[in-house]
Amino acid sequence: MRRDGSRRRAYNGGMKQRILLLSAYQADSHAWWTQWLEQRFADIDWRRLTLPGRHFKWRIRGNPLSWIDQIAAASEGVDRVLATSMVDLATLRGLHPALAALPTDYYFHENQFAYPVGPEQRPSLEPQIVQLYGALAADRLLFNSEWNRRSFLDGVAALLRRMPDAVPTGIVERLTPKTAVVPVPIVPPAPGSTPRDARLILWNHRWEYDKAPAVFADALIRLAEAGHAFRLALLGPRPHPPPPALSRLVNGLGDRIVANDRLPRHEYDALLQRAGVVVSTAIHEFQGLGMLEATAAGATPLVPDALVYPEQYPAECRYPAGDADALARRLAGWLSDDSRPAAPDVSGWYETSLQPRWRQTLSGAISAAASPGGDSHPCTEGS
Repeated sequence: MRRDGSRRRAYNGGMKQRILLLSAYQADSHAWWTQWLEQRFADIDWRRLTLPGRHFKWRIRGNPLSWIDQIAAASEGVDRVLATSMVDLATLRGLHPALAALPTDYYFHENQFAYPVGPEQRPSLEPQIVQLYGALAADRLLFNSEWNRRSFLDGVAALLRRMPDAVPTGIVERLTPKTAVVPVPIVPPAPGSTPRDARLILWNHRWEYDKAPAVFADALIRLAEAGHAFRLALLGPRPHPPPPALSRLVNGLGDRIVANDRLPRHEYDALLQRAGVVVSTAIHEFQGLGMLEATAAGATPLVPDALVYPEQYPAECRYPAGDADALARRLAGWLSDDSRPAAPDVSGWYETSLQPRWRQTLSGAISAAASPGGDSHPCTEGS
């Protein structure tokens, strides 16, 4: 505590705070977050090391090797470390003891305990152990949602129950007081002039297994077979060749599709402002920036009643997770009798709301605050 306090007095005296920012898997949302921090807190001297968001297994265990010749220079004179949970923090601090003396925050965009295993993947203990050791090594554990925080702690407890012998006690109790929820902010699109199309249904996710696009395709094909008129905007990155779910939609509903690509930002924002409904079928979502952005733009969200979504959206915007029939029925009702609810207020996730909390976080002082979603979903610091 004396260490942080002395630095805070120095900053007040005019010295620029220096933070080492480590992002070992710089995928889309991670890149947005690091860029936002650097732009909005330009008074901080950022020292940043990143690695591309690919080769997951190598990244999560190999980042200390990738940075072994860079970390000493990057961390020289640094006051604080902010590392994502893809960083093998325990190993990194062991290889570079000077890092162990610095206040360190471990930021969870996701956690490997609640990450679904793909159809061609095998469950692996190693990513979970990396994050557990990193959490034990860090001073504070920051999460982008309460669901992320809770599922991590529950996952640690479940892992320890599987441990065959020599099991330590009190690990979850040791970690819990270090936790806090500090979401990644969104910047809502500027108001547009395009009229909203109540029958335009938007998908703005990756076309990969963890977003369950087959459930979306099933629901939309059933909706069309029942005779409902609607249009589709199929956005988001997709692999090559296209996944079967996307091919089914293109082949079966091609005349209804108004967009089918990963678009430039201005075209993407225009479709968010035009769409009547934005749909998620995800089996993995720790915050869901795309859904929040679309909702901020005025589209009504329809999301699984699971994962992070109950802390963001009211019950009328949720359907039973994984149930394509229920999704189709809800969409049919919204299309046929004009019962679609208005987009809920998500202004608590705007950067204007979250920037002060991030300022507190980066200065080393965090106070408990109401969640972005309101009083019913507390933004906890410990529990």
